[in-house]
Amino acid sequence: MSDPRVPAGPRRHLLTVSDLTSDDVARILETADGLASSLDREVKKLPTLRGRTVVNLFYESSTRTLASFELAAKRLSADTMSLRSSGSSVDKGESLKDTAATMAAYDPDVIVIRHPAIGAPQVVARSTQAHVVNAGDGKHQHPTQALLDLYAMEEALGRLEGLHVAIVGDVLHSRVARSLVQALALVGARSTVIGPPTLLPRGIEALGCAASTDLADARDADVLYVLRMQRERMQAGEAFVPSLREYSALYGITPERVRPGQVVMHPGPMNRGIEIDPRVADSDAALVADQVRAGLVVRMAVLYDVLTVAAVRAPVTEAVA
Repeated sequence: MSDPRVPAGPRRHLLTVSDLTSDDVARILETADGLASSLDREVKKLPTLRGRTVVNLFYESSTRTLASFELAAKRLSADTMSLRSSGSSVDKGESLKDTAATMAAYDPDVIVIRHPAIGAPQVVARSTQAHVVNAGDGKHQHPTQALLDLYAMEEALGRLEGLHVAIVGDVLHSRVARSLVQALALVGARSTVIGPPTLLPRGIEALGCAASTDLADARDADVLYVLRMQRERMQAGEAFVPSLREYSALYGITPERVRPGQVVMHPGPMNRGIEIDPRVADSDAALVADQVRAGLVVRMAVLYDVLTVAAVRAPVTEAVA
């Protein structure tokens, strides 16, 4: 790989899947595939981003995403700093813009941000000179999750073009679903979102998917992609389903609902016994562990990509509700 010098022109960011073209996706997945061999080496660290600094700025709880971004930067020999909002000046009322300005004073090369507010990554991109990677903003976007899911699907099924992916569950509050639908369209795959009417966003088909309230429409899918009920994004007193027991009875993925040959994916964390039966989660059909492994190499590839590939267009700066 070439020496990662910052290109002239606009800084390259990864804020939404709409920032990507099909060629971008192919390049990132190819880079991830090349980096995957390093995971099996005795010495796993590569000198690729030596001298670079990656700041992880997380305003929401995270296990897989934060851990994989931290490890990805370290595996590429970058210096890293992680800041969680809890225990920082955010607790004292500091604004995102001021926090971003503080981080910018350390002259980081990349800021990875997770935030509950839609559009927060765009605020950081406007407030700093760093390359910005969106690690999840509200129920809007989670582009690196979509990329790692594509990588895991291709590894398991040998292709992406022509696949049918059924995304089942709380689509309304899911940034993962929105990003994945758009990413699947970029690679020539099709998707169907399935859930109770109250958990399907109005007009979701405009993103390029079909929508259904009947789990039977997942029968012919190659991939069952299961979403959890995101109760942390629901307002107090809101009732989107009569009960979790009824939701599980209608939409929970049990062994009887998995067709032979189908694979099952879940972005985590899983609520076993609600959206997914433990027998499915622990079965050979489940790619959950594969997704975690994919998350590391894909986020390595994304960090490398934003620092080495010249931006071909201005980054998206408007928030999308």
